[in-house]
Amino acid sequence: MQQLALDIGIESGPSLQNFLAGPNQDALSHLLLWTAGSTRSPVPIYLWGESGSGKTHLLEGVRRELRGQGAKLGWMDASIAEPPPFDESWSAVFMDQVHLYTAVQQHMAFNWFVNAQALQRGVLAAGELAPVQLKLREDLRTRLGWGHVLGLQCLSEPERRAVLRQEADARGIFLSDEVMSFMLNRFSRDLGSLMQLLDLLDKYALKAQRGISIPLIKAMLESM
Repeated sequence: MQQLALDIGIESGPSLQNFLAGPNQDALSHLLLWTAGSTRSPVPIYLWGESGSGKTHLLEGVRRELRGQGAKLGWMDASIAEPPPFDESWSAVFMDQVHLYTAVQQHMAFNWFVNAQALQRGVLAAGELAPVQLKLREDLRTRLGWGHVLGLQCLSEPERRAVLRQEADARGIFLSDEVMSFMLNRFSRDLGSLMQLLDLLDKYALKAQRGISIPLIKAMLESM
């Protein structure tokens, strides 16, 4: 069955605090310690795992924490065709979706990496593949792999159901097993998307003054 991806946003945005870790608790704990330190290790951090495992959420969560501390930061992902040159005012650089980088992006990513390391600045990167499997220029690939390499896993279906139930209970929402099965089978299964869907359903059900059911979900989709 085809899964639907909803173009809806979470008002609070991705953060380390609202990341639902599951089997990725060690990676979350590492990043929490790194962001909390007054003197951060310049050893690079590379997150890898399949789509939906939470890589971008964690990178954006760290970026949010550092911005809250007043830091200036560099960000690059596959959608930025011509990344800017390295800025010495940056406290750290973030490189997301590295497995998709073009030759131009790889060249700039290597430049960012070298400059950040020379100035003892943080480097946080993420991709869907382990460093040894990345189809990147060798000097960039090896640098991504020499620091802390943290593998992420997607939550299992029972874990997703438990998270949905916990979040629904916290909101005072009843989700039947039938509704949860519909949500997991018809929509993107990554936790960020599921939490966005639950947020949207909560608001729509409150406005309609109805409980969350499959007919209500279908009515919400028709109204979008």
